[in-house]
Amino acid sequence: MSDLSPSNPPRVRNISELARIAGVSAGTVSRALAGKSIVNTETRERIQALAAQHGFRPNQMARRLRTQRTNVIGVVIPLGHERRQHLSDPFFMTILAHLADAVTESGYDLMLSRIIPDAEDWLERIVESGLLDGVLLIGQSDQFEVIERVARHYRPMVAWGSHLPGQVHCAVGVDNRLGGRLAGERLIARGCRRIAFLGEIRSIELQQRYLGLQDAAAAAGIEPPVQLDTHLASDIMAAEIAGHLDRVIGDIDGIAAASDGIAIRAVRALVDRGVRVPEEMAITGFDDLPLAEQTVPRLTTVRQDLVVGAQAMVDALFRRMAGEDAPSVEMTPTLIERDTA
Repeated sequence: MSDLSPSNPPRVRNISELARIAGVSAGTVSRALAGKSIVNTETRERIQALAAQHGFRPNQMARRLRTQRTNVIGVVIPLGHERRQHLSDPFFMTILAHLADAVTESGYDLMLSRIIPDAEDWLERIVESGLLDGVLLIGQSDQFEVIERVARHYRPMVAWGSHLPGQVHCAVGVDNRLGGRLAGERLIARGCRRIAFLGEIRSIELQQRYLGLQDAAAAAGIEPPVQLDTHLASDIMAAEIAGHLDRVIGDIDGIAAASDGIAIRAVRALVDRGVRVPEEMAITGFDDLPLAEQTVPRLTTVRQDLVVGAQAMVDALFRRMAGEDAPSVEMTPTLIERDTA
């Protein structure tokens, strides 16, 4: 006995079969399923209803070949400066969530890649793969020149990071140098005179934060901050911070951390050593991630608005995909005063 009935119609395998059922041409079916206004509303809705009724899903690969679009945006995290950093890093997870919301709400899929750039042409391989309509880079890492080279011929690409004079590629991010200066000025206003920077300076963003801290120290007429190389990778960060503190406690009275993650670990290490925060050691972070307000004591930090920044990245990318020349966006950082400074 056949199980075919009005409530259980046969599945349709291709556009030609659906066109025969609908009594229209295959071209009309194709345009209706794509939502083209050239097909009148009644016909378009009837064809779409028949497609649903018969379980027909258009071949996405064929559509992509026909339109020369993949409807996929690549989100790439280059880790040349920090090979052991994980995608579970709170900064990555926060900005990735906002990018994913903005991309998918615009009707695109997202392809995520964590890249260790061992080959000189790693970025060319991505943009020339034919798999993507555009690329969003989370961070410039130590790959600034590579990004510049590719941006000269590949336009639909936007990076999260710093914008330097004469820069070719489009970047969205905070003024990191100003942010570093704000952190330094806050520590100095609290009376700090011997300041340390906890962070590496191989990536442009963190280097700019350190330069801003130097600016604040020079303006106040105090000694330049000491830079204590600290990785962002969580599996080695704690041990590095502990080692640094064991050497410099007593020689410094303020810490500007390159990130909220480093700052939070530093607070824990100081408390473990009986150093009161902020009474004996003031600390600032950078990012203003949700964790900054949840720690005890709450973290004084420099905010870079990741919600606004992620949306600006996606907006700039879509403009570039449409052939426009969207410029870089440099946001103004804000000092968020809480308990640690």
